[in-house]
Amino acid sequence: METHESLLELIGNTPLVRLRLPGDGRGAAVYAKLEYLNVGGSVKDRIGLRMIEEAEKSGALGPGGTVVEATSGNTGAGLAMVAAAKGYRTIVVLPDKTSAEKLATLRAYGAEVVVRPGGLPLQDPEHILNVAARIAEQTPGGWFAGQYGNPANPAAHYLTTGPEIWRQTDGRITHLVSCVGTGGTISGTGRFLKEASGGTVRVIGADPASSVYSGGDGRPYFVEAAGRFRHPETTEDIWPDSYQQDVVDEILPIADRDSLLTIRRLAREEGLLVGGSAGTAATAALRVAADLGPQDLVVVILPDSGRQYLSKYFNDAWMLRQGFLDSDDGDASAPRVGEAVPPALRAHPLPYLHHHSTVGQALEVLRARQDAGAEPVLPAGPAPVAPGRQPTSPELLAAVSLEQLTTALAHGKAASGDPLRDHLGAPLPQFGTGESAAAALAELTEQGAGVAVVLHDGHGVGLIGPGELRALLGS
Repeated sequence: METHESLLELIGNTPLVRLRLPGDGRGAAVYAKLEYLNVGGSVKDRIGLRMIEEAEKSGALGPGGTVVEATSGNTGAGLAMVAAAKGYRTIVVLPDKTSAEKLATLRAYGAEVVVRPGGLPLQDPEHILNVAARIAEQTPGGWFAGQYGNPANPAAHYLTTGPEIWRQTDGRITHLVSCVGTGGTISGTGRFLKEASGGTVRVIGADPASSVYSGGDGRPYFVEAAGRFRHPETTEDIWPDSYQQDVVDEILPIADRDSLLTIRRLAREEGLLVGGSAGTAATAALRVAADLGPQDLVVVILPDSGRQYLSKYFNDAWMLRQGFLDSDDGDASAPRVGEAVPPALRAHPLPYLHHHSTVGQALEVLRARQDAGAEPVLPAGPAPVAPGRQPTSPELLAAVSLEQLTTALAHGKAASGDPLRDHLGAPLPQFGTGESAAAALAELTEQGAGVAVVLHDGHGVGLIGPGELRALLGS
C-alpha cells in the first residue's frame, strides 16, 4: 500500500515548476519552489513541525500543552495543523490587518484566535509579540513558539528546503530568491546552498519597497507575511535572530503594485494561485534572471497560496478601491477618478494626521492647507507613519477637519495639547484612481459626502468632492 501514517509525513518535498512569464526566452531559467503545495498550504508548515518537535525534545512542550504564537497567519496555521495532529491546544495572536481567510483557516484547525491592533511599536504591551508571550506565560503548560528568535526556524530550511532544491536542480542552481519575513526561510535555505555549492550560489532577498530590510522607511505596506514594518515610535528596532544577514548577498525592493499584479498574472497566465509575498519574490526573481545568461538557474520560493487572499488581491473591486488597477471592466475611455487629481498632487502623498498627534499639531496642518486654498479636512487614524508619508488605505480609519477642532476649542471641549485620537470624526469615503468618475459621483451623492480620499497604489494622493467630479464629467 502507498500510504502515510500521519499528514506530518507530507510536509516538504514540494515541486519545482518553471516560470514562463518573461516569454521572450532571454536570460536565465526561473524555477518556482511551490511551497503552497505543503499539506497545510504554506512554507511555514516546515517550521511548525520543526519548532514543535524541538520543543518536545527539550521538554518545553509536554503532553496536553498549549502552543502559543504571534504571527501574520501562515506560521500560526502550520503550528495549529501540527498541534492538532499531535493533540496540543493552540492560541494564535494576529494583527487586525490579517486576511479573513487566514483567520478562518486557524479557527478551522481549532486554534483560539486573538486579534490585536497592528502597527504598534515593539515596546507596546499590546504588540502581538508581547501579547503572545504574556499568554504563554500565564497559561499552564503554555509554550511560546517565538518564530523570530527560534533557531528551529532557519534550521528547518537548512535541513529540508535547501537540500531539496540542491537535489531537484542536480546542483545547477546559481541564484536563490526568497522574501524576508522572519528571515528563517532565506537564512536556512541560503546557508545550505552556499555550503553545498562552495559559496557560488548567490542569495537574493525580495522585500516590499518600504520595508526596512531593503532600506525603506518602514511605513506600512500591503503585502502580508514579508518585510519588516517599523513604527516611528520604536525605540530600538531589533531584527529577528532568525534572519542571518551574512547569508544574503543582496535585497531587492519591490513595489506593492508590482507584487500584486504579478500574482494576478501568475494565476491567469500560468495557473499558479499564490499569495502576495510570492508576487514580491517572483517579481524579484524575474528581474534577476533578465540580467543572467542561459547557463544560470534561478530558484524562487513561493511561500503560500492565493486562496488566502481571494477577498483582497484577487478581488477586482478591492484592487480598484485601493488604486492598484487602472480601470475596471467597463468603458476604458470613460473618465476615471484619478483624472480629477492633478498629476502634481499624485506625485506627493497627501498629509496624514496620526492619532498620537496633538490637537495643536493638527490645527497647524489644517490651517496651512486652508491658507494654500486646499480643503481643510484630512484623513486620520491609528496608522503609524513616518513624517511626510501616507499610510495604506485600510488604516485611514478616521478624519478630522479644521471646523471640527476649532469648534471643540471654542466650546472648551478640547485643548491644544489633547491627543488627536480623542477628537476624530468618521472616516472619509475612499476611491481608487482607476474607478469610474460617474460611479464615484453617484456614491458620494448618495452618501451626502462633500469630500473623499483618492488612492493610488494604496496611498492617498488627494481629496476630491462632487464638484471636481462633475467638472470632470462635464455635468
